[in-house]
Amino acid sequence: SRYSGILIMMLAVTHTIDMINDSGFLPGVRLGYLICDTCSNPIKALQVAEHLLSTNGTLEVQCDHTERTPVKAVIGSRYSELSITVARLLGRFMVPQVHYEISTSASADILSDKVRFPSFLRTIPGDVHQTRAIAKFMSSFRWDWVGVVYGDDDYGKSALQSFLLDAREAKVCVAYQKVMPTYLNNENTNPRIKEVAKTIHSSTAQVVLLILNEQVVRKIFEEMMKTNTSRIWIASDAWSLAQSLASMPGINRVGEIFGFSFITGQNPGFSEFLQNLQPGPGAVNHFIEEYKNLRFECTPELLQYNECIANNPPSLCTRPPSITFKSPLACSIPDPQQANDDFLTQSVYLNVTYGERLAVWAIAHSLRNLLQCNGTHCPGEKNFPSWKVITLINPDGMWKLQNEGDGSLIFEEPVRVFIKKCSQSCPPGTFKKVSNISCCYNCTRCEEGTYSDVSDMQNCLICPKDMWSLKGSVQCSLRTETFFGWNEPYAIVLLTFVGLGLLLLLIVFVVFMASRHSPVVKVAGGKLCYIMMAALVVSFGSVVLFMGKPSVHICRARQTMYGLGFTLCVSCILVKAFRTFLAFLFNLYKQQKLKKLYKPIAIIAVFTTAESLICTFWLVFDSPKVETITSNQSMSIFFQCNEGSGVGFGIMLSYIGLLAFVCFLLAFKGRKVPHRFNETGYIIFSMLIYLFVWVCFIPIYVTKSQQRSAVQASAILVSSYGIIFCHFLPKCYMILCKKKKDISPEAYREKIRIFAITSGNQALCHLSKDSGIGDMETVATASSMNIEVSTVGRGISLNDPSLSLRKRVRRSSI
Repeated sequence: SRYSGILIMMLAVTHTIDMINDSGFLPGVRLGYLICDTCSNPIKALQVAEHLLSTNGTLEVQCDHTERTPVKAVIGSRYSELSITVARLLGRFMVPQVHYEISTSASADILSDKVRFPSFLRTIPGDVHQTRAIAKFMSSFRWDWVGVVYGDDDYGKSALQSFLLDAREAKVCVAYQKVMPTYLNNENTNPRIKEVAKTIHSSTAQVVLLILNEQVVRKIFEEMMKTNTSRIWIASDAWSLAQSLASMPGINRVGEIFGFSFITGQNPGFSEFLQNLQPGPGAVNHFIEEYKNLRFECTPELLQYNECIANNPPSLCTRPPSITFKSPLACSIPDPQQANDDFLTQSVYLNVTYGERLAVWAIAHSLRNLLQCNGTHCPGEKNFPSWKVITLINPDGMWKLQNEGDGSLIFEEPVRVFIKKCSQSCPPGTFKKVSNISCCYNCTRCEEGTYSDVSDMQNCLICPKDMWSLKGSVQCSLRTETFFGWNEPYAIVLLTFVGLGLLLLLIVFVVFMASRHSPVVKVAGGKLCYIMMAALVVSFGSVVLFMGKPSVHICRARQTMYGLGFTLCVSCILVKAFRTFLAFLFNLYKQQKLKKLYKPIAIIAVFTTAESLICTFWLVFDSPKVETITSNQSMSIFFQCNEGSGVGFGIMLSYIGLLAFVCFLLAFKGRKVPHRFNETGYIIFSMLIYLFVWVCFIPIYVTKSQQRSAVQASAILVSSYGIIFCHFLPKCYMILCKKKKDISPEAYREKIRIFAITSGNQALCHLSKDSGIGDMETVATASSMNIEVSTVGRGISLNDPSLSLRKRVRRSSI
């Protein structure tokens, strides 16, 4: 119990004094002592101090340093609050430096202030060393989220403030600070204990520092056991060696306990002294008498309890508190004052008395120096003023330990490591984003372009140049190069259609070459067809350049190939549309004027050259180039062609679109040509396909930045296939599948004749200089009664009587 501990510390002082007196350390001098109980109360401590300092029962202010008082030194109280009270009396009420108090356990750091407490000395370091060690201990185990419960006395408040400063430096945060009454007789103690226990139970802090005396700690532990609360407890020196707490029933249920105390040591012969406890020769010790009566005296309560045990099971007998410390030998020995046992040696950790032994020996060494003692006697003046005892301390105001160490923590036994933190460790790839409490944080993933490769980083590191990282990365890497590659599924589809298109062109070329003299080939355009095929081959070839990793030369070549190739193809179609338009322009005056413009080679050359100039100016002043597209959310770098400002690209496409639109208008004007050899419908449809595709292409091309190559390649393929299906495949079908008589020159003449008749006053005869039907167009204009036949181009003139007709004759009678 607490009282056993205090008794043993008092007995350690008396035992050490007896040891010094018996050893001859001070020849001819014997040390005496006067023991008073402060009852752990500051008011009582003041009364005791006044009693020790009084002369003849009175206490007067000592104004003369030479005054000789019986008491030369005071070994102070166990607790800091009492030591502070007594030290103020000795240092302020009396003339300074007259009497000195030596404490063996008061560690409050405020007592190191020699201005306010000039008469206070101690044999232990102040709390500043203890709290620094506690903070370092917590930091070493990474316990950065702890609670603190402290007493409302000077010791608790001083230790708390010191710990808060040290904890801040060690990056340990305090989850809560709860104050407790130091004295258990306080009416607020029990409610306060329940309140503090509730806070400990509900808090996420798993480590609790208790700066309290052992009695209050015991009450808290009892409350913890009721709620099955387990924590890691850090014990200050005030209760770290309390044997009564270590022997509490169920103490293991409260969790792990780590205690801090000052260096202790052996007190030789003290254990034997306690087991044979008797006052020294000529001494009167009422404390020993009271202890032995409490331990061994037979009382009525004990007799009743023993009688109950003799007649009933122990569980039915209530043990009165008054017999808690009774020995089994009580009521069986004649004289309690002669009885002894090992109760005191078992109930208290005896090494805690090292401080008392050290204090007494310090006084003895000071007296030996002051009295000039040698091996046989002490010739110095014995009636000396008490202030001379100051020679027993060093200037720092506390005893220096032989080796304070370097601040490192040394454990005599293996210690299990626990991680008790406000927030768990942040793994690599994250950093600690501190909340409103410095030790509490959220593990936030590193942003793109940053990384963390170790745990609990305060900030993520920035990636080196030319490297990148995704969100939450643990390292940076080089970006992966990506582009519209050959092996992509859509690229394979496009290449497949390119191959099919080239195959179709090859088949068409073979069919047309085999039937190059047929009316179908001549009506389709003759030699212009082969130029169109070559232009489409170039167009298909440009599609291939839209795949693979782009370069400046590829970016330039693919647009130029497409622009020139498709312009050449549309120019040939324009010639065909213009030819048909002239053939069915029945205004002879306009016809004669416009037929001068019908120069197929010149038309093709001029329009293609214009596109060449557009492409040249584009390449010179706003050339396409390779651009890279990077995304913060991607580890790839995308390569594609950038068409410059887009002006040259837009003009190129617009020019081809203009030619296609002109083709459409010319073909639309001549759409009433006889069906069998009608080219206008195919021209109209192919140009509509082209215009529709490229009108749809523009918004898709603008919005889909990384799919531009695929989008334009698709548009080129659709446009090219539109021309193949509209201009070549129908002719191949006629050549291969129709009867020869249906496509013979005679059949062609008959169609022209019927068309001329049904037209009433206008007709068109397609004649050639070889067969009368070929690539020369003859315009038949019916005027009054006869049909006048004239030629356009290199045709022939003839008057066919079979085409004579009266204007008034009804078509139905023909």
